[in-house]
Amino acid sequence: MNQAILDKIESEQFRKNPVVFGIGDSVRVHTRVVEGDKERIQIFSGVVIGRRGRGLNETFTVRRISYGEGVERVFPVNSPRVEKVEVERQGSVRRAKLTYLRKRLGKGATLVREKQVKSVTAPAAA
Repeated sequence: MNQAILDKIESEQFRKNPVVFGIGDSVRVHTRVVEGDKERIQIFSGVVIGRRGRGLNETFTVRRISYGEGVERVFPVNSPRVEKVEVERQGSVRRAKLTYLRKRLGKGATLVREKQVKSVTAPAAA
């Protein structure tokens, strides 16, 4: 098939309001869960340890510590099951994948430095 045709078909499937977050951010992912004939929203919160893919195939991995055990979950960015992604805290990292967090225990497993906001001070008028 022609790539232009595929891109046009894919463009209809994209999310209307794109989610903006980066690696190292602490996020809360609201997902729709269907149980029988009922539907509810379930929240999974943790640190984004990686993103991969492009276009409709883009996914991101969120890791959290639950009862002393590390739990990772992979979410598609453009899935209709993902209701919204809230950024709780922005992290400052130097890697594209934070797989080294898997080896850490306790608070060190969730600790990613917060992004420093530089304050600009106006020069004093003399």
